[in-house]
Amino acid sequence: MTAVLAPTVTDLLLDVANDDEHGLHFEDHFLSWSDHVRSSARRAAILEDLLDANKPPHFGVLMDNVPEFSLLAAAAALSGVVLVGLNTTRRGEALARDIEVADCQVIFTERGSSGLLEGLDLAVPVIDVDSARWSALLAEERTEFTPRTADPDDLFMLIFTSGTSGDPKAVRCTHAKIAGPGVMLAERFGLSPEDVVYMSMPMFHSNAMMAAWSVALAGHSSIALRRKFSASNFLSDVRKYGVTYANYVGKPLSYVLATPELPDDAENTLRLMYGNEGSAHAVSAFSRRFGTAVVDGFGSTEGGIAISSTPGAPSGSLGRLPDGIAILNTETGQPCPPAEFDEFGRLVNAEAATGELVNTVGPGAFAGYYNDPEADAERVRAGMYWSGDLAYRDADGFVYFAGRSSGWLRVDGENIGSAPIERILQRYDGFAQVAVYAVADDEVGDRVMAAVVPTREFDPLAFADFLDAQSDLGPKQRPSLIRVCTEFPRTATFKVLTRVLSAEAEGCSDPVWIRDDGRYSPM
Repeated sequence: MTAVLAPTVTDLLLDVANDDEHGLHFEDHFLSWSDHVRSSARRAAILEDLLDANKPPHFGVLMDNVPEFSLLAAAAALSGVVLVGLNTTRRGEALARDIEVADCQVIFTERGSSGLLEGLDLAVPVIDVDSARWSALLAEERTEFTPRTADPDDLFMLIFTSGTSGDPKAVRCTHAKIAGPGVMLAERFGLSPEDVVYMSMPMFHSNAMMAAWSVALAGHSSIALRRKFSASNFLSDVRKYGVTYANYVGKPLSYVLATPELPDDAENTLRLMYGNEGSAHAVSAFSRRFGTAVVDGFGSTEGGIAISSTPGAPSGSLGRLPDGIAILNTETGQPCPPAEFDEFGRLVNAEAATGELVNTVGPGAFAGYYNDPEADAERVRAGMYWSGDLAYRDADGFVYFAGRSSGWLRVDGENIGSAPIERILQRYDGFAQVAVYAVADDEVGDRVMAAVVPTREFDPLAFADFLDAQSDLGPKQRPSLIRVCTEFPRTATFKVLTRVLSAEAEGCSDPVWIRDDGRYSPM
């Protein structure tokens, strides 16, 4: 069919436009694909009326996983306008900045997220889809909408992620970038109309759109949509909806494993979990406990590099290094030598073997950042895509993730920049200097740790109250660990050696405080 040869999101939607039997499950409601496409066409007509054709045709969606998010995403595909996924963990002026950077002409929200916009000085209208205004717009008579033809390279969505500066960048996601993985994964895993895809990862994230939403469309499968991920309700949802395929990013495997184990856990319909950044222990334990295959890969929203898991790969490995992907020294640009290990399995040539993952044959699926040529130029240099991800490989070609360059942290499946956190912590009058960095955690990916040089004795209660008062500090940005220093390790040019702080983590000689239930106590 056309979608296989030149996949667009529009193609995938039109392929299910006459399906009355399969569709979207949400709580106790069901919306068939045929009704979904018709309802999205109505919304596409409304978008054409709302958006100024002389400006970038962008609209923002600030919602949990509710059916309206899916309906508006499909409306964007049918009308040729661009959906901007707004992160519901962003706060205050940081959220307002994202809206402005993405050139949103209008923001759609719902009762679960509308409070995040209160008090913000926005120059664009906001529509609450649970309001009478939206109901009235939907009820207005309009001529029948004809879907616009889309090309694979047409822009479909902007998805925010963190860049090398620590400030979020809007990644350009084309139709091909969303639909292509959907077709590939549906074919790879044999999805059909008999399958039900569970989607609990946030739809503003690329993982949900590329590894669940488009997968279901490509497989003509149904979706079981959950407003927010819930470990305690995961298995009951699987059984309620007959889920056969689910996606994840980050820690959800571990969250589910933390629920009480029952003798009948393996009595379920789930045959496959697909995602990335699950720990080796979690992948193995989840598969054993629930009797399902777990396939863990490696990739990013930018899409410049993807590494597939390899059967029989060593524990902790991402898989084999694909053709065209190299590990290059960040200073010389030359290939790094294979890693060497001692008899205890310790890496003995880390400095030489660790380099940046680089797509040497081109940008891959990376279509650039929106209106950020400087960031594009940093990511693609000399025709090669530099990922910002550090790794090393063993003598057999298996790749191991070694961290993130340029101040990135990967917290529970989401890239977070260190610079914005530092700027917020520097507001605290009890700190003279602040450095934020990642501390590796097998389950979460990274924990946020901050080293501080105080101006007075560190007061954990006052600092916790300060954090509570920072409206632009997202929940995943809060430091888990605070190291109280007298001075920072620095280079000759006075730059802080965060790699040293990160390597020492909590095993240092300085006092370290750990956060528990919003408060800090000494370790």
